[in-house]
Amino acid sequence: MTAPHRLVKWLPVAYTIFVDVAAAVAATLVYSTFVEITDGPVPFGYFLAFLVGVPLAVRRKWPPAVFMVVVVAQNTATLLHITLEVYTPTLFALYMVAVALPRRRSVVALLGGAALTGVAVAFAEPWPDNLGITATVWFLMGATWTLGWTMRVRRAFAVRAAAEQAEHALTEERLRIARELHDIVAHSLTMIAVKAGIANHVAEEQPAEARDALKVIETTSRATLVEMRHLLGVLRSPDGPELSPVPGLGDLSGLVERAAMAGVPVTLTLMGGTRVPGVPDGVGLAVYRIVQESVTNVVKHAAPAECTVSIAVSEVAVVVEVVDNGPGERVLAGGGGHGLAGMRERVAMYGGSFLAGPCRGGGFRVVAEVPFG
Repeated sequence: MTAPHRLVKWLPVAYTIFVDVAAAVAATLVYSTFVEITDGPVPFGYFLAFLVGVPLAVRRKWPPAVFMVVVVAQNTATLLHITLEVYTPTLFALYMVAVALPRRRSVVALLGGAALTGVAVAFAEPWPDNLGITATVWFLMGATWTLGWTMRVRRAFAVRAAAEQAEHALTEERLRIARELHDIVAHSLTMIAVKAGIANHVAEEQPAEARDALKVIETTSRATLVEMRHLLGVLRSPDGPELSPVPGLGDLSGLVERAAMAGVPVTLTLMGGTRVPGVPDGVGLAVYRIVQESVTNVVKHAAPAECTVSIAVSEVAVVVEVVDNGPGERVLAGGGGHGLAGMRERVAMYGGSFLAGPCRGGGFRVVAEVPFG
């Protein structure tokens, strides 16, 4: 940590220490002056001035002890007719008690200090002056306690809000990582599983086709391994590794080629170009993942089938449409997954719209609009 950073970090601490020390010095000097003005007992009067002022320097470290010492010393000074102000040191110590202690304990301290003050003023001042002085001091003590307690509530609320925000950010990050893992792993493993099944089926009768399937498995697994290493590198390194660019609209042609290797011919139509100025990388990644998941679902649940992918890029949004003409029969065993939910979440992040469902004449259709303008 550099010197300027350390200075910025310690400035608030230094400020609070300065305020408390300044208050302690001021209160000690003022009450020392009161001893001289009122002809108070010497040296006991100066000792009381010390007890009234000096503890305020450590009021943040030991709030209850400081308040007890100050309020007893100040009320003793009142009985000796030394106190000539409205209990400012007591109020200064009481504020920190209300801030630092739970409400029940701080209320007990408030009531104890108020009772002690009332008794001291009643004995030290004549009637009815003592009644007015007591009412004034009690009002100030109540107002000070209220300010301190309000500050405590505000700080507790700020801490809870920060904790909730951190928890929300952590949950969002977990969902984002889960979506990325699902899109990467599900797509690749589907391709590998399909090609492995083909290779196993034709290995004896058509070894050349089996070798082609194994080549697809090798290529797909290597590409997936690279993506997984990059993703895990982000999670492990606080600074982040040197990453390759995230996939986007320009990478859809490679995605289409891999789908064709798995036995699903895909027709890709791009309207508006792959690099329209103003399209954020995040939107391009979202579109890529939506197409990837949609094509993966076709391979898993609708093959053999043909698929059409249409991408329309405007100045304010990207519209994705993926339609297949498959019979809907599942090629791989297993139930439903999180693919549609993941696509819907990606679109919702940008405030877009998402529709998915079977077509009237057979097949399945996915339409997503991802705004960015």
